[in-house]
Amino acid sequence: MLFFLSMVIGTLVAISSYSWLSMWMGLEINLLSIIPLMSDIKNKFPSESALKYFITQALASSILLFSIVISLNFFDFFSSNKILNLIFDSALLMKVGAAPFHAWFPEVIEGLNWNNSLILLTWQKIAPMLLIFYNSNLSLFFLSVILLSTIFSGILGLNQISLRKILAYSSINHISWMLASMLHSQFIWVIYFLIYSIITLSMILIFKNMQIFYLTQFFNFANSDKLTKFFISLNFLSLGGLPPFLGFFPKWLVINNLVENNLYFLSTLLIVFTLITLYFYIRVMFSSLTINSSEFLIKNNSIKNFYIYIFNFISLSGLIICTLLFNYT
Repeated sequence: MLFFLSMVIGTLVAISSYSWLSMWMGLEINLLSIIPLMSDIKNKFPSESALKYFITQALASSILLFSIVISLNFFDFFSSNKILNLIFDSALLMKVGAAPFHAWFPEVIEGLNWNNSLILLTWQKIAPMLLIFYNSNLSLFFLSVILLSTIFSGILGLNQISLRKILAYSSINHISWMLASMLHSQFIWVIYFLIYSIITLSMILIFKNMQIFYLTQFFNFANSDKLTKFFISLNFLSLGGLPPFLGFFPKWLVINNLVENNLYFLSTLLIVFTLITLYFYIRVMFSSLTINSSEFLIKNNSIKNFYIYIFNFISLSGLIICTLLFNYT
């Protein structure tokens, strides 16, 4: 509880600071708090994951501090000096796990339990993302990061059998959409992040409850509980952004925003490369729903968790609620 609270405080310090130095301190508090949270006596991999995470984040922090210290010697640095601006953005993008600085992300998440995976996929993105927003501009570097994130996440996620790695590459894909939403509107980023967090939470609650980590385990478990299999399949489609589901809503807002600002080429490429990630979601879903397999007659592992049903209900019926609440016409 102590480390969890200090992790939350670190993020809040970073996003509410008035100077770049206190922002860096907030990120460091956040980093030093999450390392002890990664320990797990039932698992032998978290120490490796924690070390990889620490080295990557420490490198990003040192680059960040380097750019801040040098910037103090320049007047009005962030609008004038493009090279230091690029170094600053690169450090924050490394922290968040955007391509081409993404290689550590799937490797770290593979060794964690579902609780830590959820923290890494959602909460740990808040501080770097908002700091990128404070400094974001429509540069060639920023656009190339957005496109590389969609391309890499789609191609590298195709051949995965680990659910944690699938969610990690999915997260990199969503990072590109979030960065695209940041170019002109913070409000759309907030909506996107909240909806992404709700969908991810509803999926991870099921995986955690049933202790599923790989696709084969998912297929075996799915035969014994039809309702949960149905929930997970629909959540995968929602994560991909298909229209009847909640995941479509933020993508629609981002596309609408990009088109209004005449970024037609960027929005087209985002849509096309996101189809690759949607393909591997559908592959997972179709394999569990359509392949003929043996079933258990005795149901001994069905989910009886009230929160799972609540979050899945919000996740799957959310588009109707959002359409009623927000009128973007």
